[in-house]
Amino acid sequence: MKTFNIFLLLLVFASASFAQKAGVPLNIITYNIRLNVASDGINAWPNRKDHVKALVKFHDADILCVQEALPEQFDALLENSNFDVVGVGRDDGKRKGEFSAVYFDKSRFTKKDGGTFWLSPTPNVPSKGWDAALNRVCSWVRLYDKLNKKEFLVFNTHYDHVGVQARIESAKLLKQKIQEIAPTLPVVFTGDLNVTPETEAIATIKSFLIDAKDVTMEPPYGPLGTFNGFDFNSDLKNRIDYIFVNKAFNVQKFAVLTDSQDKRYYSDHLPVFVKLSFK
Repeated sequence: MKTFNIFLLLLVFASASFAQKAGVPLNIITYNIRLNVASDGINAWPNRKDHVKALVKFHDADILCVQEALPEQFDALLENSNFDVVGVGRDDGKRKGEFSAVYFDKSRFTKKDGGTFWLSPTPNVPSKGWDAALNRVCSWVRLYDKLNKKEFLVFNTHYDHVGVQARIESAKLLKQKIQEIAPTLPVVFTGDLNVTPETEAIATIKSFLIDAKDVTMEPPYGPLGTFNGFDFNSDLKNRIDYIFVNKAFNVQKFAVLTDSQDKRYYSDHLPVFVKLSFK
């Protein structure tokens, strides 16, 4: 019995040591929440808002990256949450237009730096790039994780839905900017990229970052596609929302989440979830 107790004690110490070395995982969600337009009828934002917030809370998101958030949606995701946020409206660099915002748990993370640039040849000012139909932005934040005592960066964007050249050039700009802003630190890059995995725009990102789905330790969970168009019977074949990481992270889990209620999804996109740990 004494020997058995010693064995159990050693096992507890070994488990604690392993957990300390592995660190505390990060739960990250990227989610195109669909802008607030009354023409969506029953799928309009006021009918979805509480579901979106509940989804984020239930899946214990430490970091939430959103696309298509109009100012009232941007504010709603902060209400009664433990989040702080980085992001600006893409039309004026302030409050006008859609946000590609990064929310983070302010009790766990300390913001060290952050900003927004436009996906265009003039990235420092509100602008539309190449053959894009609309202004597009990337918002980013540099965070200190108080639990793991590590710094890392999160970049979040939304490529144009029309301009083929704009998506190609946006990927090149993202590569340049991420390498300039975060040459040595751990990096997470998320977004609605409006392209499928075989395209040049994705190949450019994969030339320096890793698709989380490709390296997840547990098998990918959920459907292939991320766009549903508010169609509960969608075949979910179109994968256009992504999470990429650099080699500083292990991807423990990857999922495309299909949370719904009364046969309705909470957006016309499905959220993508990862659980990451620092190497």
